Amino acid sequence: MINIVIADDHPIVREGLKRIISECGDMKLVGEAATSNEVIKQCRENKVDVLLLDISMPGAGFLDTLQRIKTKYPSLQVLVLSIHPEEQYAIRAIQAGAAGYLTKSHTPEQLAHAIRQVHAGQKYITPRVAQELITKLENNQETDLHKTLSNREYQILCMLGGGKQLTEIAAILSLSPKTVGTYRNRILNKLNLRTTGELIRYAVEHDLHE
Repeated sequence: MINIVIADDHPIVREGLKRIISECGDMKLVGEAATSNEVIKQCRENKVDVLLLDISMPGAGFLDTLQRIKTKYPSLQVLVLSIHPEEQYAIRAIQAGAAGYLTKSHTPEQLAHAIRQVHAGQKYITPRVAQELITKLENNQETDLHKTLSNREYQILCMLGGGKQLTEIAAILSLSPKTVGTYRNRILNKLNLRTTGELIRYAVEHDLHE
């Protein structure tokens, strides 16, 4: 039996995932979470084989949450679910310890297959992500400046690209506005930009948003 925890802040999405799991005879839901802190709590209190982790949840960024989970529970397999296109987060998710990345546009059958595959200790990535990984290894370099950003800087860039204000980002990430401003300045420097407007334009042009 595959013990699963669902982590998503949208009740409707959780209900849909629960229905899919209930229809699979080899899977069992042992917990659900709507925030990053609840995810950690569920992993601590339950025997979890596979965590279905949504990218956009209140609290710490999903990459930070993912790294914390893999540090504390290295044998737990994490399958990241997202509305964001693969090129935006898939590589970073895999590098942070995720066993797989699946967009929510996939079918219930594909989700069930992905859960079974990561539970078996294998990675689940689409051919598109596999090709991107191969290209990255062959080139051994990053072509886009935003790929040189730290996970936190990248997350804040995507939030700015999604139209969020600094104070809103600070509240979501439980940081002070001053700290978020410092991250913004680092991003501007690394991307060779001068203003927040240019930064937002860069995010929009590269389809980076959260």
